[in-house]
Amino acid sequence: MTARPAHHLPPAPAEDMLAPMTAADDPFAAELAFTAVYRRFHDAPAPIREARCLAAQFPESLCPIEPGDLLAGRIRPRLVGFTPDEWGNTAFGYYHLPEAIDEALRRHPITRARAARVRRMRAFWDEESTAAKLRRAYPPELAAGLASDGWMTEAGVAFPLYRITGATPDYDKLVRLGLPGLRAEIRERRQSADHRAHDLYDGMLLALDTLAGVCRHYEEQATALADAAADPGRRAQLTRLARALAAVTARRPHGLLEAAQLVWLYALVGDLRNHGRMDVYLSAPLADDLASGALDEDGALRIVQSLWRLMAARRTRVHNRVIVGGAGRPDPAASDRFALLAIRASQTVLEPEPQLSLRIADGQDAALWDAALDAIGDGRTYPILYNDAVNVPAVARSLDVGRRDAEQYVPFGCGELIVEHRGLGTPSGVLNLLKALEVTLRDGVDPSTGRRIGLPLGRLEDFAGFDELWQAYTRQVEHFVRLAARQAALEYRVAGQEWSALLMSMLYDDCLVRGRGALDGGVRFLGATLETYGNTNTADSLTAIRELVYEERRITPEQLLAALDADFAGHALERRLLQNAPKYGNDDATADDMLVRVDRHVCDAVADEAAEVGLHSYRVVIINNSANTLMGHHTAASADGRLAGTPMNNGNAPSGGNDRLGPTALLNSLVKLDPALHAGAVQNLSLSRELFTGYRAKLDALLRGYFAQGGSQAMITVTSRADLERAMRNPDAYRHVFVRVGGFSARFVDLSRDVQLEILSRTVYGP
Repeated sequence: MTARPAHHLPPAPAEDMLAPMTAADDPFAAELAFTAVYRRFHDAPAPIREARCLAAQFPESLCPIEPGDLLAGRIRPRLVGFTPDEWGNTAFGYYHLPEAIDEALRRHPITRARAARVRRMRAFWDEESTAAKLRRAYPPELAAGLASDGWMTEAGVAFPLYRITGATPDYDKLVRLGLPGLRAEIRERRQSADHRAHDLYDGMLLALDTLAGVCRHYEEQATALADAAADPGRRAQLTRLARALAAVTARRPHGLLEAAQLVWLYALVGDLRNHGRMDVYLSAPLADDLASGALDEDGALRIVQSLWRLMAARRTRVHNRVIVGGAGRPDPAASDRFALLAIRASQTVLEPEPQLSLRIADGQDAALWDAALDAIGDGRTYPILYNDAVNVPAVARSLDVGRRDAEQYVPFGCGELIVEHRGLGTPSGVLNLLKALEVTLRDGVDPSTGRRIGLPLGRLEDFAGFDELWQAYTRQVEHFVRLAARQAALEYRVAGQEWSALLMSMLYDDCLVRGRGALDGGVRFLGATLETYGNTNTADSLTAIRELVYEERRITPEQLLAALDADFAGHALERRLLQNAPKYGNDDATADDMLVRVDRHVCDAVADEAAEVGLHSYRVVIINNSANTLMGHHTAASADGRLAGTPMNNGNAPSGGNDRLGPTALLNSLVKLDPALHAGAVQNLSLSRELFTGYRAKLDALLRGYFAQGGSQAMITVTSRADLERAMRNPDAYRHVFVRVGGFSARFVDLSRDVQLEILSRTVYGP
């Protein structure tokens, strides 16, 4: 095969070219133009096609600099485009949003001819999107699950998530080398590489051209705004921004403004939504500015605050993770200085993003702990606290990596854990353990549809004892785990064939050396995850069944199924007995041991599939976001006394209100689960403001004691039940109230009523 020269472009058929048109002329101009470029380069090598599609997407998808911005970079995602992450539930890679396209056609008056062209575009992507290609690649056992009432729907036991999310590249390398240094390394690698890797390197260089073009786009905009600014202070800000944007295209960044700007635009163009150990890669630029006098602490804070506002404006909802603190940082003192700024920024920028996360490790500045509690006590929900003493060895075991790699763990998204710029933790799927138990009790039949979606293993009355029920339940879970693992591995394989994730790959440790894209053999630790929901409800249900049906025989199998099928209507006695059975979250060995058993089984079953499907790791994540409420809508009444359609428990937490013996008992229950079995699990605590204002020593002792006993993580909402109830009645007056939903934070008043009610059901602990 003849090697292509750098930046070689195949000829484009004239009929596929679009006349230039702006969004002001036609709301679908950008989508049609992107589609034309994709069609033009359809048969080009995947890296070249991706690079040319990026160039079609940027700067077209960018939004202008807004008043008060000290950094540039806002984005409005299009209805058709490219992302290595996800837009919607089934849109990743080369994606389109069909329902949004249909809605836009209804809202925007365009000619019939233009509307017909848009519909042809939609039909094209119905077949050509990465998600569509993935579904066509499903073997029969996976394809069968795509039916409207199959297992691969949100109403089923398990379903896939179409995404390659959570990538956390080496931004420290980007800051050290800058765009010119990165170009030089790519060119050097290309010279010595096998010709089969040349397309990848050429695509990377083209992607950097697009990124540099974005910098120039914003430089021109900042210059024009500065020229038009009447206020001298604002003119000076915009002039500095324009100079910074010009500088980062020509050399490595100098100082905090340039470094933050380059990293942010790189993340936008690459659609990289998690930002890793920011106190590592921005600490040196900050130190340089402070030492030279170019910035003081307040000036540096204003830059970080501006970056935080840009992250909030991106509205990723469950992403925008920024990590500070922890072991394995090359210059802890300098990093701690930036980390304190980051905490101050999260305390003063009243937005639900970024998701600031503080790793706690021996030897770091004690002021970080105090600043964190101050911010949390102000009702900010940030930083989320991670305990390195537990998490570093747990990550080493869970992800099968050495300690030095484990020290570079970062949470992404809702709290999944990966090794920064060496590992990936998706694709992921979802497993509703409570639904698995639900169909196990009914011979594999979903009671809401009457259709069999699980293995036919018998009904509850067919099981002679609890051990037989347990064996049937575990077989059911293992069946769906096996299917989910095969879907995850296939998703990686199809995505790796379709695109190279150019901007992600060039900042992952091994991709440039190997000449391989991230998903095509470039990532060192390629893992996947399976989100499990309803863990606590499942364990509490099994505890109740064992005690009341098999041991005490106070409820017959037939009575239990009748009560569950009737949603307890006419079965108040049975429900009361089930509710009074031991519940997780009260330091009760009977209940807690059952959750440990349920947890270990599913975690081991998932981990065992890694070798079967060719992944470095495959791990459970218990990172519940609002899906515990949404999936609860499709889950029947359960044997813990929960009503049909109501929320399931959140993360590792008890079901709402079932923790009845105080915070110490709750925390004692939490630490019984082994964090080394997971690739991330969340512990959601609701605490009163009085603990922070009047009982700080007690609060400090409670949290430190929890971490000392083996607590891995804590995400804390500071509020009161009364405030939440008032917010539901008068939302406009309570937009300042933030809550930790699960894997993300939100303004309480922006949540749907069912999610609000689930949060309201949680126990709030006070002094």
